[in-house]
Amino acid sequence: MEHLSGDNGARSSREGWLEAAYEILIESGVDSVKILPMAKKLNTARTSFYWFFKDRETLLEALIGRWRDLNTGNIVKQSEAYAESIAEAMLNVIDCWLDNKLFDAQFEFAVRSWALQSEDILSEVQNADDTRLRALEKMFIRFGCEDITADVRARTTYMAQIGYISMQTSEDLAVRMARIREYVTIFTGQAPQQRELDRFFARHNYST
Repeated sequence: MEHLSGDNGARSSREGWLEAAYEILIESGVDSVKILPMAKKLNTARTSFYWFFKDRETLLEALIGRWRDLNTGNIVKQSEAYAESIAEAMLNVIDCWLDNKLFDAQFEFAVRSWALQSEDILSEVQNADDTRLRALEKMFIRFGCEDITADVRARTTYMAQIGYISMQTSEDLAVRMARIREYVTIFTGQAPQQRELDRFFARHNYST
């Protein structure tokens, strides 16, 4: 349902409120995600909020759903994508770390910070971690790894990236791309073929 309110009617929508909540969460944390600041951000009446959400808690649940669908959903999807080798499968997963449309690192950091003050959100994060790890483990098993090897490689891959996010590492794209071959080799035990790297670089509009 869309609730039109003058010139800002296009923004007074469920998605508009959700986007405002997302932006405030990223900028200031969950305690700042409140109806009045969002209304000001959207330049709309606070009462229009209730056309789309029962209360603030319902909005926060939708925000977590958005995070779950984006970040966890795409890790699972990329781990299941077609690949000729485990090295190429890993490159498919690494797409997530380089494409904000597949995995939003700022969103991830904000939700993990939120989990420090909420048992319910901590449970959501732990469930997401388990789902992501299982997906990566299945990817390794698909390419012939024994269960224990798949488990350890999945954990190494995933925890390295969560470390990047937790440390808020800022890395020049050229530096990170130069490390991709070695990351893949370490994570999978198999060096990527040049044609696999070329396809990966092309997806990210990167030229060596």
